[in-house]
Amino acid sequence: MGGSRLMAISEVNYMGGIVPTEALTSHQEHLAKLVDKSLASLPLIATETCDSKILHLRNGERRQKPDFVSVTRGPGMQANLGVGVNTAKGLATAWQIPIVGAHHMQGHTLTSRLVDAVDRDAKRPANSIQPAFPFLTLLVSGGHTMLVYSEGLVKHKIIATTKDNAIGDELDKCGRMILPKHVLDSLPDTGYAKYLSEYAFGNYNFEDWLIPQSRSAEIDKPLTKFGWKIPIPMVRNRELAFTFGGISSTVRKIVSNQTGDLQGRGLCEEERLMLARMAIGAAFDSLGSRIIIALEMLRDRGVEISTLVVSGGVAANDFLRFHLRRTLDARKMGHVGLNFPPVELCTDNAAMIGWAGIEMFEAGYHSDMAFQPQRSWSMDSEAEDGGILGIGGWRTR
Repeated sequence: MGGSRLMAISEVNYMGGIVPTEALTSHQEHLAKLVDKSLASLPLIATETCDSKILHLRNGERRQKPDFVSVTRGPGMQANLGVGVNTAKGLATAWQIPIVGAHHMQGHTLTSRLVDAVDRDAKRPANSIQPAFPFLTLLVSGGHTMLVYSEGLVKHKIIATTKDNAIGDELDKCGRMILPKHVLDSLPDTGYAKYLSEYAFGNYNFEDWLIPQSRSAEIDKPLTKFGWKIPIPMVRNRELAFTFGGISSTVRKIVSNQTGDLQGRGLCEEERLMLARMAIGAAFDSLGSRIIIALEMLRDRGVEISTLVVSGGVAANDFLRFHLRRTLDARKMGHVGLNFPPVELCTDNAAMIGWAGIEMFEAGYHSDMAFQPQRSWSMDSEAEDGGILGIGGWRTR
């Protein structure tokens, strides 16, 4: 089916972020319309299609019914997820087809396989989809920062996650403090991290950026010409975890010390640009550092990783793509390939949930019609809830 996306401004412009009640109302108002619109993208029927597979649209067209319906089951806000789940259950019941309640983060993890499947030469066997398991995935967005080792479709291990806020959320905070007021006032949405990166690196040559060549280089970062620096989080230990709160706290102190104004109105343009670049650089240095530690740990256990998938909204950042490649090369991990989905598939999207459903369905899984949305649901097979298959509500064919 085709892809349609809608984001109501009222969902995001109040209090500077997603407002659950506004989002819920928007889901209820718009989802049925989006489904109705997307039906026109279903395949035209073939001459040999049996009647039970034919869907009659109100405009008189006849389309082929899907084999199943895929919908996000969790994790997330149950009321909002419930709008999609109940809509999908209604479609599955009316069309008499199975339903798959997919894991949101599994969708991000498998997005690169979706891209490969779409681009795959017809002569290639279906089981040759790349990246092949096992692989690592770095999920980076406004709500998540997670490094996942995927051994198989339903067997995943969360190697590192954030101790505080996600990287996108912290860079949003930095953006609100660093971006000039006239820029903030002109923004069409609250994606401050994206606009901070555009401001910081719009005319910047990435090749001029100095990537830490070693652990000692990470620790011994020099002061800037303005007399401050932003340390890389957890730089003095090898703990497999992320933390980014120290970056926005340091930015707040620098802005306050330099100007006495948390909006940074007294910063000169040169220092403001430097602050934007150093805040983003420290965050990406931290990502790179933990990835190297994880790759070394896996190698010590006899597991060689050849692919790192980077997905989530922050994965659309061009500087991150440059930074991770250079970090891997500098730290003797040049054999690890980076796999970034197309920008439009980095952020949350229906296609990734549809593909996660396809992979689960083709592996023999579908959901019981009684399944419920899940507020909490780990991908980790060793988690208390048992991971993707651990929460129940699954049926096998």
